[in-house]
Amino acid sequence: MQHLIFEGTLDRFPGLKVLAAHGGGYLGSYAARSDHACFVSPQNCNPNITLKKKPSEYLNQLYFDAMVFTPEGLRHLVAQVGASQVVLGTDHPIPWEEHPVDHVFATTTLTDKQRVAILGGNAARLFGIKEA
Repeated sequence: MQHLIFEGTLDRFPGLKVLAAHGGGYLGSYAARSDHACFVSPQNCNPNITLKKKPSEYLNQLYFDAMVFTPEGLRHLVAQVGASQVVLGTDHPIPWEEHPVDHVFATTTLTDKQRVAILGGNAARLFGIKEA
């Protein structure tokens, strides 16, 4: 996911729809670190690529599944990337998370509107499905 950001892919293809599995891994948690990466270690960044915005600002162009296993993990993911960027996730047929919907309802920091979005509204928007 960081390569899509740091190599300018999301600038070149702003309409690209990307869904990051497993809550995007560490990406959301280290958004601020990404913002400082090229300042601290410019030799590791491509000098021919100039990003149009801070790396953390690209998170609102990405979607993240809710496969983070705990209400605290989901609370943190939503705090980092916004509820509008999170969709319900499973590892079907492997039963990593047997009750993904219950997991969303157990996250008491979410509003009902955010729950509705995560449980289907965001996916409908992502995939261009018109709600009835």
